[in-house]
Amino acid sequence: MELQTLTYIVVGLTFALYVGIAFWARAGSTKDFYVAGGGIHPISNGMATAADWMSAASFISMAGLIGFSYQGYGGSVFLLGWTGGYVLLAMCLAPYLRKFGKFTVPEFIGDRYYSKAARVVAVICLIIASVTYVIGQMKGIGVAFSRFLETTYETGLTAGMVIVFIYAVMGGMKGITYTQIAQYVVLIFAYTIPAIFISLSLTGNPIPQLGLGSTLLTDGTYVLDKLNQVVTELGFAEYTTSTRGSTLNMFMYTMSLMIGTAGLPHVIIRFFTVPSVKDARKSAGWALVFIAILYTTAPAVAGMARLNLMSTIEPTPGTYLAYDERPQWFKNWEKTGLLEYEDKNGDGLIQYSADKSVNEMVKIDNDILVLANPEIAKLPNWVIALVAAGGLAAALSTAAGLLLAISSAISHDLLKGIIKPDISEKSELNASRVAMAFTVLTAGYLGFHPPDFAAGTVALAFGLAASSIFPALMLGIFYKRMNTAGAISGMLSGIGVTLFYVFQHKGIMFVQSTSFLGDMSPNWFFGIEPNAFGAVGALVNLVVAVVVCKMTAPPPKEIQDLVDYVRSPVGEGSAVAH
Repeated sequence: MELQTLTYIVVGLTFALYVGIAFWARAGSTKDFYVAGGGIHPISNGMATAADWMSAASFISMAGLIGFSYQGYGGSVFLLGWTGGYVLLAMCLAPYLRKFGKFTVPEFIGDRYYSKAARVVAVICLIIASVTYVIGQMKGIGVAFSRFLETTYETGLTAGMVIVFIYAVMGGMKGITYTQIAQYVVLIFAYTIPAIFISLSLTGNPIPQLGLGSTLLTDGTYVLDKLNQVVTELGFAEYTTSTRGSTLNMFMYTMSLMIGTAGLPHVIIRFFTVPSVKDARKSAGWALVFIAILYTTAPAVAGMARLNLMSTIEPTPGTYLAYDERPQWFKNWEKTGLLEYEDKNGDGLIQYSADKSVNEMVKIDNDILVLANPEIAKLPNWVIALVAAGGLAAALSTAAGLLLAISSAISHDLLKGIIKPDISEKSELNASRVAMAFTVLTAGYLGFHPPDFAAGTVALAFGLAASSIFPALMLGIFYKRMNTAGAISGMLSGIGVTLFYVFQHKGIMFVQSTSFLGDMSPNWFFGIEPNAFGAVGALVNLVVAVVVCKMTAPPPKEIQDLVDYVRSPVGEGSAVAH
């Protein structure tokens, strides 16, 4: 069957499945809408959390970043940061937040710091970080849809916005949870099956993680040795040793991703959907298992995909592919504008080099690597169609979770909690859906001019969460002396410093024409790039919060007793009712 037809069928069937599940499990109350009724099984929640977690950045962009922009070893910051952050979240935050028993992260901060002002500041921080995250998802959706519909990125993004809007508004947390379970199954098969095929064809080993450390069937060379040889011959840095900037930048980048991960509200609220604290711990463990399947496969996908791409463009050293004889996948991606060739010397051949003056592959968008990989490796059409469906599943699942977190913050924390406490349940649900619509339009508009690749944009969101929400949560649980003034001062100073640094290099609201220092490494503070600056913002947050706290009155005794209770193993199996 023709690829285009097969892709339409596979993707269409998965869409029908998602919409059917969302309709079957649609929310009937605010408790269904915000926390899926609070009765989700730990294994189910683990799968939903994994789908929520593994966004377009993980599925589409991470392998591309490891393989191209970060030159292999430098891309390990994503694996270490995101995985380590999840462990931090599972061990230090999720069980305690579940025991506290609230609908949203701002609600926890408002009650813990006995202040509506603290709750409002938390809402603002949550919205800034989550909207930035949604922009990254929009980039991923635009890439996947443009390839699936074989149209431009802009048209693909517009189509994706419409789908996300319908999907998110119908779902609520209950619908989103069961849909994310289905999406996890789709995306994990879509990611691992092509990797198995490619590993088998290159090394004879069907396990990609082992294949990356194996020898090639063609000449007996180890895969990573071959990669080092090929990239260095073209003038690039060695694949297995090159770092991303300085060692300090690598460390700060990893820390920013790690603590930002632990502060992301759309993941945290997933632990509010299980019946007890014990179940929250179990679901965190299951989610880690489900996530590890993809994250341990990504380095193999990155390395093998880059090797395949280079072998296609330059089959043997000094022999270049003729542009007129380029394969169909090359032509398809050219249509999207994410792959561009410029014949600089007029010889009609494609030359790929680290030297920009002779390099004729003037644009290889990192985000196309995973989607194009099966075509480059000449895998069967059904595998290619499955990857398209997996990319869309990853982008849609996380986008829905983020939209829910944002709309909950607006309707539940601002409207219900601050502005109009007596609002009816029906009106609150409608307000949440209106907030979702506004967020989709805002993120879609910014998605037309994303500040970075999908994973790069998401990294900015992690930095913003790291500098604002994470310290407030950690101090709220483990430092009972922390008070309102300290928490508010810390959040505002942390996110303020981070935003100032990011905007001066990336542009105000990521519009590059408004950048006044430029995204150039000589302008970076101690060589720390904007995507990694969240760790510095978190440090500022902690220092300011503790200093202000020491200078002001301690919290009331009942608040300090509440912190002791939340941290105590007494009553571990239960949680405060919503």
